Amino acid sequence: MPKLKPTRKNLKVGTRPPFECIALLLQGGGALGAYQAGVYEALAEANLQPDWVAGISIGAVNSAIIAGNSPENRVAKLRQFWEHITSENIWDSVNSLSAEAFQGDTSRTFLNQFNSASSLINGVTGFFKPRFPSPWFAQSGSVAATSYYDNSALKGLLASLVDFDRVNSGETCLSVSAVDIRTGNFVYFDTRTHVIKPEHIMASGALPPGFPAVEIEGEYYWDGGLVSNTPLQWVVDSRERQDTLAFQVDLWSAEGEMPGNMAEVMTRQKEILYSSRTRAATDRFRHTQTMRHTFANLYEKLPPNLKNSPEAKTLAASAAGRKVYNIVHLIYKARNYEGNAKDYEFSRRSMEEHWKAGYNATVRTLRYPQVLERPTNHDGVFTFDINNM
Repeated sequence: MPKLKPTRKNLKVGTRPPFECIALLLQGGGALGAYQAGVYEALAEANLQPDWVAGISIGAVNSAIIAGNSPENRVAKLRQFWEHITSENIWDSVNSLSAEAFQGDTSRTFLNQFNSASSLINGVTGFFKPRFPSPWFAQSGSVAATSYYDNSALKGLLASLVDFDRVNSGETCLSVSAVDIRTGNFVYFDTRTHVIKPEHIMASGALPPGFPAVEIEGEYYWDGGLVSNTPLQWVVDSRERQDTLAFQVDLWSAEGEMPGNMAEVMTRQKEILYSSRTRAATDRFRHTQTMRHTFANLYEKLPPNLKNSPEAKTLAASAAGRKVYNIVHLIYKARNYEGNAKDYEFSRRSMEEHWKAGYNATVRTLRYPQVLERPTNHDGVFTFDINNM
């Protein structure tokens, strides 16, 4: 990472940064996804509209809303989605009345657990509702027997917020991931190769045993986060490599403290499971880039007879283009009181906090002009994690 100094006051970018592609990469994390909406709002205010949005699970939902609306309507549609799924909770009045009283970590822990239990028992409006009777009493082989919740309402909500004709127009590339249940393979649905429909978005978020598998063209899919919870590798390893400015938005931090009790053990376990260790993935990619650039330099020095050899041509093809990448990490730092149920705590108060945290983290990051500058080092990769400095 280059030496950093915050110098930008006006965050609005007048000219496009020197990259062929601006990518927004959104991890899965349920209710924490409002953080991603805040990140996008700050990027939009800075005039940094993505050419490519890639998401997993709730990241796929946010990605579809972004790709499926005109730039001037995206923030409003994201706000509409997040307010809808946090609006008609029966505990909203409790949250409102107790906002001043529940300020300390102990009090907020209690309140968040209260709200999480409400989501489990009552479901979330426009998103999912519990099955009755229990799937244990449903006929084997039926949809009702394979999940605790019915999330069919999400399909209608997506249809009302996302213009899927726009999604598939090619204006903004959209990629979402899922897992093929039969093969166990990680699959990406991409507007360059597929016609994306609401089913593809729902498949990306079909986390078992909560939600049922989604059928697409005769195959059944679960949440992509079961295999990898970040689309980073899909973007940076794309066969059509481009100079890329990638904003990697993670809802789970791979780093954390040693747990001291069972509640903290459960929280830390979930963080490690879903963080996908994006810093490690970035380090691996940096090594790959170093090898690509080294191959390219070596190829230029070869005599003509060796350049035409099959081995040299293979190396040259893998190193072609000398593409460069800025990878900007925006990682949500959970508060102490949130606990292991933070991904299904759908209260309005927490949603607003997550949204604000994403917005503020992005504003702070964009104050560093180096984030938008083309890498000049040998491997052609700059990585940034301003909020962890």
